[in-house]
Amino acid sequence: MKFAIERADLVKAVSQAQSVVERRNTIPILANVLIEATADGVSFRATDLDTEIVYRTTAQIQQPGATTVSASMLNDISRKLPDGALVQLTLDAASQRLTVQAGRSNFSLATLPREDFPVMSSSEYSANFAAPASILRRLYDKSKFAISNEETRYYLNGVYMHVAQGEDGPALRCVATDGHRLARIDAALPDGAADMPGVIVPRKTVTELRKLLDDDDTEIAVSVSETKVRFATPTITLTSKVIDGTFPDYSRVIPSGNTRKLEVDAGDFAKAVDRVATVSSERSRAVKLALDEDRLVLSVNAPDSGAADEELPVAYADEPLEIGFNAKYLHEIAGQIDRENAVFLFNGSGDAALIREGGDTSAVYVVMPMRV
Repeated sequence: MKFAIERADLVKAVSQAQSVVERRNTIPILANVLIEATADGVSFRATDLDTEIVYRTTAQIQQPGATTVSASMLNDISRKLPDGALVQLTLDAASQRLTVQAGRSNFSLATLPREDFPVMSSSEYSANFAAPASILRRLYDKSKFAISNEETRYYLNGVYMHVAQGEDGPALRCVATDGHRLARIDAALPDGAADMPGVIVPRKTVTELRKLLDDDDTEIAVSVSETKVRFATPTITLTSKVIDGTFPDYSRVIPSGNTRKLEVDAGDFAKAVDRVATVSSERSRAVKLALDEDRLVLSVNAPDSGAADEELPVAYADEPLEIGFNAKYLHEIAGQIDRENAVFLFNGSGDAALIREGGDTSAVYVVMPMRV
């Protein structure tokens, strides 16, 4: 194997691939990236056995071939090479060492046989569709903050992507919850997605997927089966096993009878919550909302550290209400809201609150109250 590649292309390819590599590996080959040079270009493949990423790029191929080399080592080397360098990668057939050469810099790296590298088996996907990167970015960016970190409830450690009936007809829906807050985001159902099985996309895959979604003009090819999900652009293919579990019936926790309506500037609300929460105790992070006619007072009273309150002008025309929430949850939800106004719908001080982005019902958030 022998090829030359621009340093910028090498950096991008190796950094993308090695991001799925686990830092601590009991299986040495999983710390490596599989480099495959063909007449069409070169690909860099990495896996942790649950997630696989393949990055394809152009190169000057002098001799096709394949090998595996330490992903972190190659990543470090490529980043330290001078900008604009042409990097020559050559596999010595006799010693099975990979030479990386750029200008006056030469590196000789140990390799492992490509035959030992585990390639994720291809599977039949029951649904294949395409969606703009901007649509998928909105679905996942607005829901991922609510993913649970609790390993015992592993089925909540991801985003549940499925087909549902939305306000305006069939929708592609992403839902995440940790039992304390919930995010439910809808988008118009793409052609070909109607028969898609519902899948729980793991947290790590959601993080890796975000790197594919920066360019609004990119169409993402999505393939889904009962056990796997794949997201692909012309350059990158991300394949992942899905979480083997049943996502709970989230519709039961979305309140439908909340009638007390509060409208508040989302940015002002987020900043006010952040300010008063400065004195809250690390353990409870509790903030109290006291509502009266067109007036909201946010307050924190932490005996060990102090007290704080802040008043905000709001639109509220119902009975007075006092209700407490975890400040972190309120701040995160307010941070998701793109529109100027956040709409809160309350019932009582012991009931979950429903939060929307103005009049848009395609994004719905739920947060459970706490005693203050």
